[in-house]
Amino acid sequence: MSRALNLRDAARIKETPIFAPFEWMIALRYLRAKRQESFISVISGFSLIGIALGVATLIIVMSVMNGFRHELLKSILGLNGHVTVQSYALNDFDAVAARIRAVPGVTRAAPVVDGEVMASQNGVNLGVVVRGLRREDLAGLTTVSSKLSPHALDNFDSGEQVIIGTGMAARLGLHVGSPITLIAPKGNVTPFGTTPRIKTYTVGGTFKIGMTQYDTSFVFMPLAEAQLYFNMGDAVNSIETMVADPDNDLMLLPAIRRAAGPNVRVLPWQDFNSSLFEALEVERNTMFLILSLIILVAALNIVSGLIMLVKDKSADIAILRTMGASRGAVMRIFFIAGASIGVVGTALGFLIGVLFCANIESIRQFLSRLTGTTLFDPTIYFLSRMPAELDRGEVTSVVVMALVLTFLATLYPSYRAARLDPVEALRYE
Repeated sequence: MSRALNLRDAARIKETPIFAPFEWMIALRYLRAKRQESFISVISGFSLIGIALGVATLIIVMSVMNGFRHELLKSILGLNGHVTVQSYALNDFDAVAARIRAVPGVTRAAPVVDGEVMASQNGVNLGVVVRGLRREDLAGLTTVSSKLSPHALDNFDSGEQVIIGTGMAARLGLHVGSPITLIAPKGNVTPFGTTPRIKTYTVGGTFKIGMTQYDTSFVFMPLAEAQLYFNMGDAVNSIETMVADPDNDLMLLPAIRRAAGPNVRVLPWQDFNSSLFEALEVERNTMFLILSLIILVAALNIVSGLIMLVKDKSADIAILRTMGASRGAVMRIFFIAGASIGVVGTALGFLIGVLFCANIESIRQFLSRLTGTTLFDPTIYFLSRMPAELDRGEVTSVVVMALVLTFLATLYPSYRAARLDPVEALRYE
């Protein structure tokens, strides 16, 4: 804008409503780059880029952490159950499971025999967990049954076959039909002490949940065979229970405990994984606070840019005031100039963040091929792919926070512009 307004512009400065077209015209004109104002324009550009990057980074990081938590929760609860009824030896497990299934809110109750053994084949030894389940219970465990290899359950009840994870199969060099030797530390009692129990089974099928911890360490065995293998007799050591709403499973604990009867422990999934999910929540909150500083720094850049703009346009402000513009009109002009940077930067950051989250796995694979490195190692993060889950509430919070910070950043420079004395501003012009 030139140092003097033309007559057409002067006619518009009469009393105008709030955020009138005249105020928008002046504000947007101030944002356009001119040769003598290029430094101010550069500061505004960096402020816009900073806000966009801050909003996009917050959305991406929060979405990845949400996806990581969701995938972990789905894998852990889908395999282990929401509530575990434990006992050293539960003999009447069918009756107990039937009573638990009758509790409102319970969707599944399956007797289970668990034990830690060593799997050995082709000169490789692995510590694994054997889980004994009935065929129908394993088929109802959709987290696993939907990821089984073809015909894996056809001969599962024979007692001679087991189902292993694809990670374990790869590490032991096995495939469907290969033998696998399981060694249990507690086996037969002899006059010379307890000897390990060693038995060879056939790999009847494989599964791939997508969580490395389970794909490399779980072996599914028929329940009757697991009872025999671990010397459990006609008993099981736990009943895995699924409920309709895992987040509210604590409300069902008293009813499940009454249905299970005495001499048992009823443990919710939170007791088994509380430290993991608490650590994820702390990390999530910490990352939110740290990354919010990016937006704060960008907002401070808006403050410095607007203060320089006010200083540079002091003569224009004085002319506007002498031609009848109110203090409020001047304040709104600079508020619009600063808020426009914040709104455009936030919108751009929102778009980048959403598009990045929608294609995050493709981007990860591209960067991995480009750099020749593994950017998301499944052996470290327990997941085979990078997850991202957008939460509308969190995305809205990020956008609102960015807008509020940028709006607040414009108040002080706008107030300084409105309080400028026209006489002092024009004295040295």
